[in-house]
Amino acid sequence: MGEAEPDAVAIELTAVLVAVTGDEPLVLTIADGRALPSGPFESGHRTLQTGLRSWVAQQTHHPLGYLEQLYTFADRDRTRGGGRVVSISYLGLTREAHPSGAQDPAWRSWYRYLPWEDRRGGAPPILGQAIAPRLGAWVAASGDPAIRREREQRVAVAFASAGRPWNEELVLQRYELLYEAGLVPEAAGEGAVPGAAMLHDHRRILATGIARLRAKIKYRPVVFELMPPGFTLLQLQRTVEALAGLRLHKQNFRRLVEQQGLVEETGEISTETGGRPAKLVRFRRDVLL
Repeated sequence: MGEAEPDAVAIELTAVLVAVTGDEPLVLTIADGRALPSGPFESGHRTLQTGLRSWVAQQTHHPLGYLEQLYTFADRDRTRGGGRVVSISYLGLTREAHPSGAQDPAWRSWYRYLPWEDRRGGAPPILGQAIAPRLGAWVAASGDPAIRREREQRVAVAFASAGRPWNEELVLQRYELLYEAGLVPEAAGEGAVPGAAMLHDHRRILATGIARLRAKIKYRPVVFELMPPGFTLLQLQRTVEALAGLRLHKQNFRRLVEQQGLVEETGEISTETGGRPAKLVRFRRDVLL
């Protein structure tokens, strides 16, 4: 991202491109994993999406399929130095590919950047070993009782402490809480918790994309944008679990898929399950109607 004049306002287009391979949710990155594909909106771009597709193609050589506008970030301090930059972000869903000719695109697990979000094996050790003690110290550091109580409540809601349930959709709130407490490198604080940093506020944008997708898979069949033409019900469940960061009850999941008529059998069998052969299914496009 180029530097802007001190009094100028530049528009940046940023893409959160998601794929799932095996049991791993992936995000497409550039700059050795430190940034999301992005570039300035230029006068030659007919629309915002046209500009975004142009930058993604130039930086990654990866085609874009499903795409929706995510959020607009316009905080004055979202970049360090230079002028004001407004970032219009998009969420894209695709299947992992390794295009040739691109200089530095790479698919990386989104849990590399937000490791506390993966609870498929239960609460990750990072919560008890690193996050909870440091957030506790941050809460205690407030000399104002009212502020201390407010911080305690925010920590309890975001990180499911004090008997609160885990809400997988609060991805952005958890990251911003860690940022405010100075526990991520992007905040230039000390005692950062584990998790790879990103340039500017790209990790915040990534957190926003994950939160949007976790909420959306509950009421729209967007998960099928990540699936191959034919797949098993177990592969579908593992994909949803990878995105949500949670394990699902097998029978309840299958009952929900069947009740909503989301898939239909292809007539083919998969022998790659490692056990009994499984029926291959495909998404019923009529559901969208």
